[in-house]
Amino acid sequence: MFLFTKKSTPVLGIDISATAIKLLELGRAGNRYRVESYAVEPLPANSVVDKNIADVQVVGEAVGRAVKKSGSKLKTAAAAVAGSSVITKIIEMPANLSDSDLENQIQAEADQYIPFPLDEVALDFEVVGPNAANPERVDVLLAASRSENVDVRVGALSVGGLTAKVIDIEAFSLENTVKLIAQDQLGGGEEMIIALADIGSTVTTFSVFEKMKIIYSREQQFGGAQLTEDIQRRYGLSYEEAGLAKKQGGLPDNYVPEVLEPFKENMTQQISRAQQFFFSSSQIPTIDRLLLAGGCASIEGIAELIESKIGIPTMIANPFANMSVSSRVPAQSLSNDAPALMIACGLALRGFD
Repeated sequence: MFLFTKKSTPVLGIDISATAIKLLELGRAGNRYRVESYAVEPLPANSVVDKNIADVQVVGEAVGRAVKKSGSKLKTAAAAVAGSSVITKIIEMPANLSDSDLENQIQAEADQYIPFPLDEVALDFEVVGPNAANPERVDVLLAASRSENVDVRVGALSVGGLTAKVIDIEAFSLENTVKLIAQDQLGGGEEMIIALADIGSTVTTFSVFEKMKIIYSREQQFGGAQLTEDIQRRYGLSYEEAGLAKKQGGLPDNYVPEVLEPFKENMTQQISRAQQFFFSSSQIPTIDRLLLAGGCASIEGIAELIESKIGIPTMIANPFANMSVSSRVPAQSLSNDAPALMIACGLALRGFD
């Protein structure tokens, strides 16, 4: 029950981030997806630390609140582990093996590739395709994570009243969503080099996609919490009050020029720096399109500012731009939250594999 399990029914995409549970339910009519329900439920501080669930009960209760808030009736879900806690490797196997023989051989040989005792890991695999050098062999993607990383997510979903159908990898979920955006909004995008800057609460992740696969990813310690802290210091508010004011407004007139604009400039510099790191470590000379994701992507004017500074066509990531939306889903809230729902969307899409 890890990663590549085949599905036949919709699942709730549950993104467990450092600050919130993000829930998404998708339906499909023909070739068009529909947002059936969604919710964002804040998490208490320190319940998720460094992408690890520190308190399964607290996180699970937040999952339950998100399910109730969303109104979804689904009871099966997909969640994800962070890429940093997963080992992935392409291995070669004979092409003539049946699925069961392939599974048995991988299990027998996995200890060559996994630096942990096999009874301590959750392991799965997927045949990628024929081996380029030898048509009698196939390339197989092997993925493994310590069982505890999977178990705590399964446990949190269970506390929230859900059954885990899939435990994915965050990077693969993002690939799903970027592929959807490219198909819907970029004319397919198969030949484009696409970068995604995901500005979270404390970490910005800069990923580059070639042929819809992540070929580069780097994290920087920068995120929306810095803006919250700036507001807190400047106006003598508690951290919670500053966070509310950031979202709901009502700050003094000098907030935009003296606090928000410097933060936007800093954000632009962080993304420019991340881009330069990529260029310095890659043979790829250009990026064709930059997508902005995460909570900070909703800051007014940020895409235009970044595009003008770094010279790459930039857009706010919205995987729902071409989807229909259920009447019970608040469309404006969904639009505001869309850039922060990239992983949840990729997880929900697993129900249609």
